[in-house]
Amino acid sequence: MDLKENKSLADKFAGKRVAITGGLGFIGSNLARRLVKLGAEVLLIDSLISGYGGNLFNINDIEDKVQVNIADIRDEHGMRYLVRNRDYIFNLAGQVSHIESMTDPFIDLEINVRAQLSLLEACRHNNPTAKIIFASTRQFYGKPDYLPLDEKHLLHPPDVNGVNKMAGEWYHIVYHRVYGLKTVSLRLTNTYGPRQLMKHNRQGFVGWFIRQAILGEEIQIFGDGQQCRDLNYVDDVVTAFLVAAAADRSIGHVYNLGGERPVSLKSLAEMLVEMSGKGCISLVPFPEERKRIDIGDVYSSFSLIQQELGWEPVTPLHKGLSMTLDYYRKHGAHYWT
Repeated sequence: MDLKENKSLADKFAGKRVAITGGLGFIGSNLARRLVKLGAEVLLIDSLISGYGGNLFNINDIEDKVQVNIADIRDEHGMRYLVRNRDYIFNLAGQVSHIESMTDPFIDLEINVRAQLSLLEACRHNNPTAKIIFASTRQFYGKPDYLPLDEKHLLHPPDVNGVNKMAGEWYHIVYHRVYGLKTVSLRLTNTYGPRQLMKHNRQGFVGWFIRQAILGEEIQIFGDGQQCRDLNYVDDVVTAFLVAAAADRSIGHVYNLGGERPVSLKSLAEMLVEMSGKGCISLVPFPEERKRIDIGDVYSSFSLIQQELGWEPVTPLHKGLSMTLDYYRKHGAHYWT
């Protein structure tokens, strides 16, 4: 982020009252850091449900600069209090595991649908002027009809998580159209970087690959490893949330994020092994439960958000991976266990 952009955002967020749901998680805690630097008054809301990514170590060096409320956004009464007087609400709380959504679909429904209604109803009744920025996903595009994915691509979610995240996004759109809430949705691709959940591999392959490379373990890749994905470094994603929040033009819209260019899973793993100096790679057959929901090559176009809001990814993959590896070499113990 250049100095001009930093000043523009500081002018927008300095002194503003901001809430982040899922604020102790991966993207939420990185967003909190940037907002603190911009002079915002930050409230972090997180349930700290085990295995979902909330980690108090994520704010270990800013804990005296933020307010933390351990709460579940499914609690309608609690949320009606917590959203009051907030200028911006970054809604990042959610369940992102595709496998878990298939083994326990009702939990996924609760967290990705009912919880979103809880927040939106709280805002409708207690803070209808807040700007709400929702963390959505490109997952519900499903198996691509064409690439790169753009916002006009048909939605055919491949799993329960995709259905529920799609519903959560559409509730935000409906509450804008019907009640006038100032909502915007960002459809994230694979985000990586410091403070990511790494206790297990159920919430994305990138963090797990990074962990295995640092620990010198075998990185298992399903199939031939040629399936392509795009990646965004977390600082770039944080910037996208901020520019979407700052721009009036974004209200009522959805935007894809996307990486600079796609990379195959095998190439990514090879890069991590080389950079870490440890680990190895093996190709293994798809487990049946993953094969059923695999979507092959997938990567997104960020042209719309670039044209309308001026956002684009600026962190090269090699640099982002290098910064990420450095972070976990120092702090991995807080994320492995």
